Amino acid sequence: MELSPTAYVILGMISREPRSGYEIKSLVDETTRFFWAASYGQIYPELKRLSEAGLVEGVEAPRGDRKRTLHAITAEGERELKDWLRRAPQTFEMREEGLLKLFFSGVLPPKDAAETLGWMHEQRAGTAARLRELEPGASEKRDGGDPFPLMVLQAGIEFNEWFADWCERMEARLRDAAATEGSK
Repeated sequence: MELSPTAYVILGMISREPRSGYEIKSLVDETTRFFWAASYGQIYPELKRLSEAGLVEGVEAPRGDRKRTLHAITAEGERELKDWLRRAPQTFEMREEGLLKLFFSGVLPPKDAAETLGWMHEQRAGTAARLRELEPGASEKRDGGDPFPLMVLQAGIEFNEWFADWCERMEARLRDAAATEGSK
């Protein structure tokens, strides 16, 4: 059975402890969404497929009147996750609307494209700041013996700081070009 990237996200999220679909989504939103998001519309169908394939098993664990199923990874699921982790990454994808807009900005005056870069700078600088706020908590968790979430967090911080700096430099370049063009 061919597994989707979302399936591997799920296997990874339940590799340490059983979780409900809601808990998986919440954990994705707190961690991997900065570089790999997953929606409820992806998670629940994948949980069903993984269960049918014998890679996860669900146990009913209601909370009060609410139905709730905790999903645990099976031995076969753990083998599949480890096999996937040992393979070279196959997907390289980046979706950045700002870069898409910038790509087509030749139809605009440079000052308009500079505004796009200004917005991108604000967004990336804000993301870097939010990630930096997570760093102290991630450092404490590292003491539990798993350094990899902290490494990925630091990659996110450094990437967003670099991207914000790049946006700022490109915005200045465009504003200089607009000023030079305006003085002619």
